Amino acid sequence: MTKTSFDIEKFDGLTNFNHWQVRMMAILVQTGLKKLCLANRVLQEVLMEKTSSALWKRLETLYATKSLANRLVLKQCLLTFRMNECELLRDHISQFITLLNDLKNVEVKIDNEDQGMLLLFSLPS
Repeated sequence: MTKTSFDIEKFDGLTNFNHWQVRMMAILVQTGLKKLCLANRVLQEVLMEKTSSALWKRLETLYATKSLANRLVLKQCLLTFRMNECELLRDHISQFITLLNDLKNVEVKIDNEDQGMLLLFSLPS
């Protein structure tokens, strides 16, 4: 029998929920829900849910809210987003796209021209 392990950070409520959600969904499909729930202390808050669907909805309610505060924090992150000199361009663009997707998920629309300008301004001179 082969033992499988996954390198994924525990969700602490401070990290990017949408990115974590996609990675966790892939793991849930491969390993099943019960083992994963018992291993993650953050999920203990929602262990009372009877189905994986109910659990997922509860997590979205807790961490993917469309509140004004969440939108403002995400906008601030985008507007102050800068590339470090030692960072790879592909990693920077990936993080930028993640920020845009997070904003889209909370119903903040940024047109393509503004996205392009923000990306260019985030690059070092």
